[in-house]
Order: sequence, then structure tokens, then C-alpha cells
Amino acid sequence: MAGAFAFRLVPRLAAEPAARGKGGGGGANRDAGSRALVSKKPNKQQHLWIRKETAGSGKKALRLIDAVSKLPNEREAIYGALDKWSAFEPEFPIIAAAKALGMLKRRRQWLRIIQVTKWLMSKGQVLTWTTYDTLLLALLMDKRVDEAESVWNTVIQTHTRSVPKRLFSRMILIYDIHQRPDKVLEIFADMEELGVRPDEDTARRIGKAFVASGQEEKEKHVLEKYLKKWKYIHFNGERVRVRRDGPLA
Repeated sequence: MAGAFAFRLVPRLAAEPAARGKGGGGGANRDAGSRALVSKKPNKQQHLWIRKETAGSGKKALRLIDAVSKLPNEREAIYGALDKWSAFEPEFPIIAAAKALGMLKRRRQWLRIIQVTKWLMSKGQVLTWTTYDTLLLALLMDKRVDEAESVWNTVIQTHTRSVPKRLFSRMILIYDIHQRPDKVLEIFADMEELGVRPDEDTARRIGKAFVASGQEEKEKHVLEKYLKKWKYIHFNGERVRVRRDGPLA
């Protein structure tokens, strides 16, 4: 009985150690589920676009205004101060210059706007449509109609198909204020050729120019074509929408 219930003791065979590969890597015993850590190389490729630095452009704009505000109205003095203002910049501070023009516009310093804008043009800087509009407004307020016409001719010859509506409206306003209906009608002809639709105020000025030129029938045609059929009026203390040719118009 003792032999039946006796445990058979079997010596545990020592497992042979797995053969190590060359260099002692032990690749045969590596767990199949484990993953080796792979370090990624940093991407040194630069973006194709470069963001212009705008930090501090407001302070630069204020420095520009301070540099030209107390100077005499002489080109050499103004241009010298502006050259000194931009001398140590790694890139031309066009954003700061645009902000400075906006500040000068709010301060109604029309002569300084003209001087700064002409300095930008002398440096070969491409002006935005907002800058052109500000320049035309400054020339209007400074009563320089001939210079405004020269700037306009340059713009319309260089950017014929891309001139925005507000520049057409600005030039029509300039000619309307100075009572030059023939010039208003010339610009209106360019607008129709280029497919630029005038706003309502500009359409009224165009109609006024037709009347001044003895073409009253064309005034009615322009107003019917470009004025909206509906308008808003205040009636009994409320803002209501009515037809332009209705009884409440």
C-alpha cells in the first residue's frame, strides 16, 4: 500500500539556457507582445508661411506719430525722421505704419497722413486699399483735388479689375464736392464697364451729375436701377419697412 500511495520523486531537469545571440542581445527570449521604444526625430521642416511679428506694433506706431508731430512741414525733416524710425528694424514695420495712419486719421491730421503715405510709396511699399482710401480722404480734406486725381489714375491703371467699390465712391464724392460732374460721369462709366454697382449715396451723386449735365432722363434711370425698392422709415415711433414709391415714402 505504501508503494501505491508513494509519490514518485522526479528530479527537475535544469533547462538549458537559451543560446544568446551575438552581442548578448537575448532576442529569442524577448516577449512577442513587447514593443521597442523608437525615438522620433524632430521635424526640422519649416512652415511655408511666415507670420509677421505684430507684438509691439502699437508702441511703434505711437513712436512714429511722436517722431513727426512736432516737425515742420518740410519733406527732408519728415522723411529723415521716418527713416530714423525704421532704421533698426529687421523687417520693414508696415503693420506699425498702417496703425499709425489709422491713429492720424482719428486725430484728423490730414497733412501728416499725406506725408507718411508718400514716404511709404517712396520706399516701394505696396499700399492696401484701406491706405489708399485714407490717402484720398486726406487729399480731399486738404483740398488737393489734382493730387487725388493723380493717385486715382495710378490706381485704376495698375489695378483695373480689382479696385474696390469704396475707392470709386471716394473719388465720386471728391468730384461731387468740388462740382465736377463730368469727372463723376467718367468714373461712373468705368464702374459700369467693370461691373461695379454703386451704393445708394453714390447713385444719388451720379444722378445729380446727370442733372448738372442736362441729362435729367438718365438721372431717373440711374435711381431706378441702383436704389433699393424698399427703405426704412420711422412711423408712429417705430422703424418700419416701406416701398420706396409707396404712400409713406
